[in-house]
Amino acid sequence: MHSSVSSLLRRCIFAGLLAVASTFAIAEAPQQKTQVPGYYRLMLGSFEVTALYDGAIDLDEKLLKSIAKRDIQRLLARQFLKGPKVQTAVNAYLVNTGNKLVLVDAGAAKLFGPGLGNIVDNLKAAGYNPEQVDTVLITHLHGDHVNGLVTPEGQRVFVNAEVWSAQADNDFWLSEEIAAKAPKDFQPFFKMSRDAAAPYLAAGKWKTFDSDRELLAGISSVDTHGHTPGHASYLFQSGDQRLLILGDLVHNHAVQFARPEVAFEYDNDPKQAVAARKRIFFQAAKEKLMVAGMHLPFPGIGHVRKESAGGYAWVPAEFAPMPK
Repeated sequence: MHSSVSSLLRRCIFAGLLAVASTFAIAEAPQQKTQVPGYYRLMLGSFEVTALYDGAIDLDEKLLKSIAKRDIQRLLARQFLKGPKVQTAVNAYLVNTGNKLVLVDAGAAKLFGPGLGNIVDNLKAAGYNPEQVDTVLITHLHGDHVNGLVTPEGQRVFVNAEVWSAQADNDFWLSEEIAAKAPKDFQPFFKMSRDAAAPYLAAGKWKTFDSDRELLAGISSVDTHGHTPGHASYLFQSGDQRLLILGDLVHNHAVQFARPEVAFEYDNDPKQAVAARKRIFFQAAKEKLMVAGMHLPFPGIGHVRKESAGGYAWVPAEFAPMPK
């Protein structure tokens, strides 16, 4: 009896040692430390919409205006965020209508740091090539939206595309006269805009539009000026489904949905920017309109909910498989 108990005990100890050794062996697998490709896809009626991740940049909470620091910190904490630097996504959107392949904004390239400049890589990961893009719609001519239009050598990235920009933004950011009168710190931003537009202008591929209008079948511009003189959002509609790509109506989701009156340091006309945000938030919440934003947490697609206590809330879209 004693012998069989000892034998059983030895077997249990041996099995335990094997289990421990097995655990250590599994733990030795190297960590991958890579992220999944930066794209997310959904269908909007018959339109295929692909969100593209350019990367992220840290924005200082001080860039948020007309709000007390303690209120910023409280609103950030509600979303488990902490200042003073807040990670902020830079997104673009690719829409395949079946007839057109339309890119909305082109990202920052590497001119704002190594964490950005991934639009082309993620476009390719999503199954497309830059040469297939035939239309680029620009929400506004800030560098984090247009630097990706050109290579480091100043050549066109989207060689077969026409690029569309609002006339008011065009007149402001491409003007050497206005740039010369701007504060010295702002002059590089004018140069970025001119450098991005130059090869498309030379090729006759740079187009402009005025105010609200249908640009392509199912695609219309929506005037949301304020952040820049000609800031535009874009409404995509297929059947009864709609998506409004906001551009830079929101720079910080934790603060500006709850407090849409909060302006941003680089708003050209803060009062107009706030008015545009309030108008679009009201419309989106009332009509249950799906929206997407260039600085919303990737993929930056979702809905706006009106809160009973005042303000709004961001409701991100859930991951879902593509229909067969």
